[in-house]
Amino acid sequence: MTKDAAIPMTRIFETKIGRRGLVAGSASLIAAPTLWASPALAQATAVIDVDRARTDPIPIAIPALAGSSGEADRIGRDIAAVITNNLARSGLFRPIDPAAYIGKTGGTTGDLVNFQNWKAINAQALVTGKVDSQGGDKVRVEFRLWDVLPGQQIQGTAYTTTLSNWRRIAHIISDVIYERLLGEKGYFDTRIVYIAGSGPRDRRVKRLAIMDQDGENNRFLTDGGFLALTPRFHPTRDQIAFMSYVNDRPRVYTFDLASGKQAMLGNFPGITLSPRFAPDGNSVIMAQTTSSGADIYLVSLGGGARRLTDSGAIDVSPCFSPDGSQIVFNSDRGGDQQLYVMGSDGSGVKRISFGRGRYATPVWSPRGDLIAFTRQTPDAFAIGVMRPDGSGERILSESFFCEGPTFAPNGRVIMFTRETAARDARGNGFSSRLVSIDITGFNERVIATPTDASDPAWSPLLQ
Repeated sequence: MTKDAAIPMTRIFETKIGRRGLVAGSASLIAAPTLWASPALAQATAVIDVDRARTDPIPIAIPALAGSSGEADRIGRDIAAVITNNLARSGLFRPIDPAAYIGKTGGTTGDLVNFQNWKAINAQALVTGKVDSQGGDKVRVEFRLWDVLPGQQIQGTAYTTTLSNWRRIAHIISDVIYERLLGEKGYFDTRIVYIAGSGPRDRRVKRLAIMDQDGENNRFLTDGGFLALTPRFHPTRDQIAFMSYVNDRPRVYTFDLASGKQAMLGNFPGITLSPRFAPDGNSVIMAQTTSSGADIYLVSLGGGARRLTDSGAIDVSPCFSPDGSQIVFNSDRGGDQQLYVMGSDGSGVKRISFGRGRYATPVWSPRGDLIAFTRQTPDAFAIGVMRPDGSGERILSESFFCEGPTFAPNGRVIMFTRETAARDARGNGFSSRLVSIDITGFNERVIATPTDASDPAWSPLLQ
């Protein structure tokens, strides 16, 4: 779902209950007056931390939002279904089956919540709300988040938007619930750009594609007339950098999501590859092949390039730290493919990977505390994480082939590519799928896509 950049973002300040209270509105939403929660929570509460939720997911009831008309009623049911699916897929919530609900599921304006009914089915959190038609294509969506055990409201917010934007409303509400109950930002109001693969293995068509983080609203951005690889989001604009084989010349391009306009980035004599935007969005860091290997360059979107490495080796896959002060990349300068960190000006290069195997595709967590990577050994491929100094290496997932991790904008979840082996030369049995996993290694899930998929990149939270 695309965002409406013409309407400014609205932010709503909520009561702080021992946690951050800043809740982001949407670029296409107008926030109604806030409903305020009680300033203190009882000792028994649904508000917990992520570590506890991993072992004991929060039981939450999400009945359909009441509607003021037949269409509004349908939207209310659909919004509740999307919220339910978002929270369940996170692995940190346990939505309660509506078949267990007792009596009236009220709690919107004018109704009273019967907390005893919700306690009886062991719900610790409750979502209620309503959808009102506003005339034309406008609706007003109101929701409230309740802490069932002390019987208190944690959050109340209303949004006015177009009928077609109901799904994004559901993602935004999901983010609010996630943040208020777990104390960290959600990641549901985001998109994934990836490479959609189809056709025989020897004539593979690879197109740029984009979808919501839950796999909905999938659309193809290119027609498959040229090979596309490694797309990456701009930190603030609706723009992507990717590698394209236009006219059989592998080059880095930018792609504007609103207009579809593409532009080659830099005019280098060799191949350019593995692009990523700098944190400020004003430049792209990428690799360029030379006669002796590959070097890393910082290319300004306004023109001009600066060479950062000149090792005579193959230096590729660079990625900035969130604060822009450091760069991680992989290189064979030590004899085999390993991870290195250097300053943003190319100084102070230091190797950080020392485990068994070869390391590639490093990406820095938005939190700055971890670097995710692909590791290849003679036995298997693996996705793992380590601290920026190389300590604390942990393998999250292993398989026949996996690569290319990307972090959710809150740093909690990683998505990557997993392939299965072909049974014969025609490629029968081969598949390529996107898989997500928590940074602790639990809750591994396959993301549904209409075609084979690879090279995922997670967007920032939508503005």
